[in-house]
Amino acid sequence: MNVNFINPFLESLLNVLSTMANMTLVPGKPNLKTGNIAKGDVSGLIGMVGPQTKGSMSITFEQDLIFEIMQNMLGERPVKIDSEVTDLVGELTNMVTGGAKNLLGQKGYEFEMATPVVVAGVGHRIAHKSEGKKIIMPFIHDKGTAYIEICFE
Repeated sequence: MNVNFINPFLESLLNVLSTMANMTLVPGKPNLKTGNIAKGDVSGLIGMVGPQTKGSMSITFEQDLIFEIMQNMLGERPVKIDSEVTDLVGELTNMVTGGAKNLLGQKGYEFEMATPVVVAGVGHRIAHKSEGKKIIMPFIHDKGTAYIEICFE
């Protein structure tokens, strides 16, 4: 897996949360992931396809962290994962992928993005759209952890 392809997604997540939610997350250690069970409570998954590659990216948030993000962005704190929270996760997934797409475009990579799918619930599954290895990387905040998963052929 090409680090030049992964880093723009990581950089974009940090930028989106810093800019939109005034939050700083600390990147953890990346690992290979086996299985499809999500590590958090709500995930946005988006497929991407282009001339050079095909794959998908997901962002999973622990409940307390996405509640804090929503509080910071919209001024309201949810009490459960509802349609407003899942809409926000879908929008964050779009923003992160869009930011990464811009960064990758500067390096000559082009791809089209699908509409994100949002899945919620403890133990939910993430079904990536390609057969490549899955990289998972935690981003830690005192309110919880977000996890990016990237899978490209």
